[in-house]
Amino acid sequence: MVDVNPDFLISVDNIRKALSPKTKVIIPVDIAGLPCDYDAIMALVQDDEVKRNFLPSNVLQEKMGRPLVLSDAAHSLGAWYKGKRTGAVADITVFSFHAVKNLTTAEGGAICLALPNTFDAQEIYKQLCTFSLHGQSKDALAKTQIGNWRYDVYECGYKCNMTDVAAAMGLVELARYDSMVLKRRKEIFDAYTQAFESDARFQLPEYETTDKTSSYHVYALRVNGVTEDQRDAIMQRIFEQEVSVNVHFIPLPMLTAYKKMGYDIADYPVTYDNYSREISLPVYFNLTDEQVQQVIEAVKNGCNG
Repeated sequence: MVDVNPDFLISVDNIRKALSPKTKVIIPVDIAGLPCDYDAIMALVQDDEVKRNFLPSNVLQEKMGRPLVLSDAAHSLGAWYKGKRTGAVADITVFSFHAVKNLTTAEGGAICLALPNTFDAQEIYKQLCTFSLHGQSKDALAKTQIGNWRYDVYECGYKCNMTDVAAAMGLVELARYDSMVLKRRKEIFDAYTQAFESDARFQLPEYETTDKTSSYHVYALRVNGVTEDQRDAIMQRIFEQEVSVNVHFIPLPMLTAYKKMGYDIADYPVTYDNYSREISLPVYFNLTDEQVQQVIEAVKNGCNG
């Protein structure tokens, strides 16, 4: 793990410091929907010295010849980075369609392949499909075709293929995503920004820059000059006004599983500072303008103590 920048996104300088010949993959996370600095990350793994020192441990890694860049874009479906959609800016990108995401199929996700031309993306796609279907050579529909009953199992795979019902929900969501969902989420983001930008108590999230446009997934408002405990007390006062807010996220080094592995939040000061002052405000399609104003008033009242 490496520390992040004040914008919540992974620090390329810290990636560079942590990189070793044994590094096989770099996993940037598009927190809140804003894409990471993918040009700088891709330039880093393409560096001649990095490639020269890379130590592959299997045939695919030999073919790659450098660390893979695997984007965690669970928050950033529909975001833009330098004229490209997320999903096309890293070697592999993983999206989430969980119930709380901008676009949902109730559960599930998608993998996007944008590997170098030395790889056969279609062949890798077939392998992933097989692996997600118990390692079988045919899915249920294919086996129902007349005379097509025989199948094989190539490996001990997993049962993690998307259901037809989930896919149907996703197609409906996708059809209205740009024109309705992202449009409404941006309106809510802009309303929050207009309400808090002149108030020195708050630090606003970055969600539109020259190179980047967010998917408006999480409005990560930070309160200036407060401790973690004071932030928690502010949240409690907001809750008492019947407004639900959240925190994105408790840093991994603060969680028991990672503490057991030796991680210490003291080694990630920017991450902790971001977390300790952050309050995620409600953003969802059916949130009305009146409810947005209710949230704004509750947050300001909560900070009044």
